[in-house]
Amino acid sequence: MIEATGLTKRYGERLAVDDLSFTVQPGQVTGFLGPNGAGKSTTMRLILGLDSPTAGTVTIDGKPFAKAAYPMREVGALLDAKAIHGGRSAYNHLLCLAQTNNLPTSRVGEVLDMVGLREVAKKRSKGFSLGMGQRLGIAAALLGDPKVLMFDEPVNGLDPEGILWIRNFMKALAEEGRTVFVSSHLMTEMENTADHLIVIGRGRLVADCTVQEFIDQNSELAIRVKTPERDKLAGLAAGKGGVVVHDGQDALRITRLGLTEIGDLAFDNGIRVHELSPIQASLEQAFMELTKDSVEYHASVPGQSTGPIADAKQGVRS
Repeated sequence: MIEATGLTKRYGERLAVDDLSFTVQPGQVTGFLGPNGAGKSTTMRLILGLDSPTAGTVTIDGKPFAKAAYPMREVGALLDAKAIHGGRSAYNHLLCLAQTNNLPTSRVGEVLDMVGLREVAKKRSKGFSLGMGQRLGIAAALLGDPKVLMFDEPVNGLDPEGILWIRNFMKALAEEGRTVFVSSHLMTEMENTADHLIVIGRGRLVADCTVQEFIDQNSELAIRVKTPERDKLAGLAAGKGGVVVHDGQDALRITRLGLTEIGDLAFDNGIRVHELSPIQASLEQAFMELTKDSVEYHASVPGQSTGPIADAKQGVRS
């Protein structure tokens, strides 16, 4: 279990982590989400003792990680897949870690098999693709067979087969009762992998709940209705307070009215309905809605720029 209490980290004038408190429970995959610059990487570094907090505490199974007697047996972490000596083979990289942490040599072969690198074990890691580097980093995290595992963007560079593998692997680790804490920008992957979410913005906690709770709390239920009398139903739904938009031919997307209300409205007015179904919001939609005010870096879409450059272009066109 990972437990942070009032965790704060300041770099000069910049407050990277701001009074952050949360608990990562064993037996489930916990997703760690937030926009760029939210403080996710800093928080993970604080958990692992790679940085010292300005205030607050963070413990793993009740004690700071720096006090762990056998670090790799207690925590496995992948923060930077490129943190590998390029001149070493995958096997020698893992062997060095095993020997310096009093781990059996046999464990090296076991983790190479787990991540599918047995055939390239004797090749120098500098020739590895990004995905192969990720697999080697995951192998290193697993080397001590730890109870707590932390991954930062573990699917970077992996092909679809590799993504499916790491998704199922993380779930299997959690089912064994381990603590699995994973940071990712891939919302679809988190939706398919995580059981629980911790979401931060500008260093502060903004959500701590299950994936479904997060979606339900940060999105609005939409109903898709398909009917040959689209315009008639649209007018009636709007009159009842619904927000109506066209959703393809003969179809409407209605919010602020429930499924039963729309069905009754159609029935009472003799409107034939060919489809009446709720539209489940995605984790990505809910995340974007919740964190829209916490995004540190805003970029414009070509053709929608504002400010002096856009004004100058408009002046030229006129």
